[in-house]
Amino acid sequence: MTGRIDVLVLGGAGVDTIIKVPELPLPYADSYMIDSGIRTRAGQTGDFVALGLTALGLDTHHLDLLGDDPEGDLVRALHREHGVALTALPQPAGTRRAVNLVGPDGRRLSLYDSSRAHPDDRFPEDTLRALAGAARHVHVTITQPCSHALPVLRETGVPLSTDLHDWDGENPYHEPFAYAADIVFLSAAALTDPERTMRRIAARGRAEAVVATDGARGAYLLVGGELTRTPAVAPPAPVVDSNGAGDAFAAAFLYGWLGGEPPGTCARYGAVAGAHACTVPASRAEAIGRDDLLERSAAAPR
Repeated sequence: MTGRIDVLVLGGAGVDTIIKVPELPLPYADSYMIDSGIRTRAGQTGDFVALGLTALGLDTHHLDLLGDDPEGDLVRALHREHGVALTALPQPAGTRRAVNLVGPDGRRLSLYDSSRAHPDDRFPEDTLRALAGAARHVHVTITQPCSHALPVLRETGVPLSTDLHDWDGENPYHEPFAYAADIVFLSAAALTDPERTMRRIAARGRAEAVVATDGARGAYLLVGGELTRTPAVAPPAPVVDSNGAGDAFAAAFLYGWLGGEPPGTCARYGAVAGAHACTVPASRAEAIGRDDLLERSAAAPR
C-alpha cells in the first residue's frame, strides 16, 4: 500500500430501509399507509463517518465486508458518488441491512438483520495491516469483524477511535472497543450516570478523550480528567431525522482533532455537524462541508 490515508474507517457498511411512521412507539395495527414512501438507501455508521470525513477534506478509506448482492451494489455506488475509497471484501452472508422507523420528531428505531453476519467474520490480516499502516488514524465501528481486528490494530500503534452508540455501560461486548480506543464516542441515551461511565472508560482504557453526546442537551467531554459540557447547536433548518447525527459528530470531531484543534473546539465542530445531520432526510447522504462547518462553529455557543 503506497500513499497516506488520513482516516481508515473500519466496518459499518450497509443498507437501510427508511420508514416514516406517525409515532414512536408504533401502536399495533393491521396496516399503516406510508404516504412519504418506503425508501431503501446505502448508508450505515461506517459509511456515514467515511462520507463526513471526506466532505471535510480528509483522505478517507473504508474497509468492510460486502455481499455480491443489490445491497452491496448500493454501497459501492454510494462510495463512488462521494469519492470515498472502498476496499470491499466478500461477505457470503450478504450485505448488512436494517430497517429504520423514524417518528415525526426525528427519533429512530432501528431493526438490524443479524442473519447477514457471522461471529467468525474477519478482515484478512495482511489487508488490515497494510491499510492501517498507511493511515494516520483508524475509526473502528463495533461490528464483529472489527472486534477480531483490535489486537492487530493495537500492534500497529495507529491511534484509534470508536463509537459505542447507545451502550448501557454494562454490555461486555462493547468493552474491548471502549478500552482499546484513544478517542471514544458514545450516546448518553442509555446511561443513568454518563460521567461515571466516561471516567471508567478513561481509567480502564487508554482514551485521551471520551465524548458522550446527549441530544438537545449537548455533549459531555472528558479530557485529562476534566469533564466539561459542550452546548447543543440550533439546527439550521427543521429537524427531520436524527439518523446519522452521531456519525456526523464523530467525523467533525476527528477533523478537528487531526487538525490539532483543542478538544473543546473539536466538540463544538461535532455539535455543529450533528445538528446539520438532523436536518437531512434519512433518504439522502449529505454531510456538512468544511466551509459551512467552520462558519457555523465560529457562531456557535461556547
